[in-house]
Amino acid sequence: MSETKMPAAEANDRMSYELAFHILPTVAEGEVARVFDSIKAHITKNGGEIFDEEAAERFDLAYDVEKYLEGRNRKFSSAYFGWVRFKAEPAHVDAIMEEVKGVKELLRHLLIKLTRIEEANPFRFHESIVSTRVVNIDVDEVAEVVDEEVALVEAEIVEDGEEEKSAV
Repeated sequence: MSETKMPAAEANDRMSYELAFHILPTVAEGEVARVFDSIKAHITKNGGEIFDEEAAERFDLAYDVEKYLEGRNRKFSSAYFGWVRFKAEPAHVDAIMEEVKGVKELLRHLLIKLTRIEEANPFRFHESIVSTRVVNIDVDEVAEVVDEEVALVEAEIVEDGEEEKSAV
């Protein structure tokens, strides 16, 4: 029996993608994980291989987003945001996106093809929000630390000045 080998170019035709999405804020918080899992299931069912993700968490949108629901346009000022990174053959991406479009709990979604640099350096949205939040500090504690630092620097200057006088 002869063995056929796939050419190197065809063996690695899989591209890396990121699917970012907003889940409607009307979805119960306990159901968000189910919607997230269904999105991942659509990807894997159509030949995608998930390699990174950030679970959906609620946050305020920068502007209101309209969506036609239940016979009328509704505006939403918050949503659950998450993303999934996966590898798939380009021929399978259309099938994945058709299934994602059918997820009625999504407010909107965006698919991008990742560069190697983007693939190696994922941006963790929810972590970045936490690290940029305002932190209250006690001004008196900061003043004490600054005073101590100033005293140390002044002492070093005085010592350096005395060493220069004795050297002369």
